[in-house]
Amino acid sequence: MGSLQSMDSWRDEWRVPSTSAITQARQRLGADPLRLLFERVTVPVAGLGTKGAWLASRRLMAIDGFMLDVPDTPENAAAFGRHGNGLKQSALPQVLVVALAECGSHAIIGAAFDGCRSGEQTLAADLAGDLEANMLVMADRNFYSYHLWETYRHSGADLLWRASASIDLPVVEWLPDGSYLSLIFNPRTSKSRRKRMIEDARNGVGVDPEFGHLIRVVEYDIPDREGNGKDEIICLITSILNPAEVSAVELAAAYHERWEFEGLIDEIKTHQRGPARVLRSRSPEMVRQEIWSLLLTHYAIRRLMCRAADEAAVDPDRLSFMRSLRVIRRQVTAQADFSP
Repeated sequence: MGSLQSMDSWRDEWRVPSTSAITQARQRLGADPLRLLFERVTVPVAGLGTKGAWLASRRLMAIDGFMLDVPDTPENAAAFGRHGNGLKQSALPQVLVVALAECGSHAIIGAAFDGCRSGEQTLAADLAGDLEANMLVMADRNFYSYHLWETYRHSGADLLWRASASIDLPVVEWLPDGSYLSLIFNPRTSKSRRKRMIEDARNGVGVDPEFGHLIRVVEYDIPDREGNGKDEIICLITSILNPAEVSAVELAAAYHERWEFEGLIDEIKTHQRGPARVLRSRSPEMVRQEIWSLLLTHYAIRRLMCRAADEAAVDPDRLSFMRSLRVIRRQVTAQADFSP
């Protein structure tokens, strides 16, 4: 309204929409247009010169999940559920969001969400269509499953995932950089066939993709921070088999870029939302609409920040998200006025 008044373009009979009018307009719009807009506009934003965004020719990406609290209404509780059981239930219904993000820019380019009792692996499978062949996608150990690995590899992207101690990773061949070739098996593969596959792989015989895949394992330890002498062993599995292409040290360093996702979560849940940590929408459809709008807004901010960092030839991590958010908030209200 302010800009239109200063330009003598505001009529006295016009009225600023009330809160209830905006709510009714949101209800008429629904969530699908916001979802479709997100799917159409969110693409990787880091350029070839963006610092911290690449490992050689591969774009560093990460998948992870986080919870969002929603208002405690019967409809939201029925649609999304509460985390935990009995007395240990969460106070509010929650939505689980699993996202695919660019590590260098913090830009989310793919997302799926559902009730808090949904599985991260299930939601992550919905993101396979957002992968590209030049990506190196990183994930924590909670995401590993043979079928999800296979689904992601079909996209052409390379993978660098942390493996839990429960996964059997037999040594097929030691490599010059200290990593080794191994196999992951289809859960339906019998023990006897697994033994034959290991021997065949050691003798240079190819692996039948119906029963397993050849991978490379990188293991390293993180120095003990507590002083109790128990260094943490990190085990990574990757689809990049040739150490001459990317060394074990480079892969280990790249994997820690995955922690950029933790900062991204904080940006959305704490800084972008501000003191109102619980979403405002009181119905499932409006919750979905609000989440898509949150993700769209975050993407727009991060895209602008990455462009500014590239022009200044600095790492986007050196730019403050909060300062950028404040600058945008000061400017956007003056540009948002439009004639009814």
